[in-house]
Amino acid sequence: MDKREKLLAAALKLFVEFGFHDTPTSKIAKEAGIASGTLFYFFPTKDELVKALYIDIKSRLNEHISEIIKDEKSLQGILKIYYSATLHWALKHKTEFRFMEQFNSSPYLKQIAEEETQKYIKPIMALLEKGVKDKIIKPMDCELIFTIICGHTFSINQYLVTKEFSKPEQDTVINNTFDLLWDMIT
Repeated sequence: MDKREKLLAAALKLFVEFGFHDTPTSKIAKEAGIASGTLFYFFPTKDELVKALYIDIKSRLNEHISEIIKDEKSLQGILKIYYSATLHWALKHKTEFRFMEQFNSSPYLKQIAEEETQKYIKPIMALLEKGVKDKIIKPMDCELIFTIICGHTFSINQYLVTKEFSKPEQDTVINNTFDLLWDMIT
């Protein structure tokens, strides 16, 4: 693990444990075993570190989903894979997903460049728009539909994390809640 990766790992751990505002950069550098000056070499401000960590996690999640989704053709199939792959990834990467929840409800989200957020959102928005156009999805604003899907995903993740389900039970919850989501938007 290089110094940048050590800093990101330490920041992830501390941000989730203490929050963005209660985690000074000195604490992150100490946790990573790296000098504070080195932290600022990679990330000129704590804000830059927070945003870089989000982009790193979001990229890894996106790569995971893209690999699984590539052969699916139907809208329902793609959305189901997107939903279930996100939840399975979240269950394996609890700290990263918790960070994403914090980030998404913070002012930092608006600081991410539009093109950076669109890189992740655009493909799913295009699918939703096609679904509305083809009359598969109810005629609603696609941003609203996307918000519903995201909220549903975060809520179901929270539910799964608080329960001690076996893997088959988790899969049942994920499949059943996708069916509820699909019924809601179609």
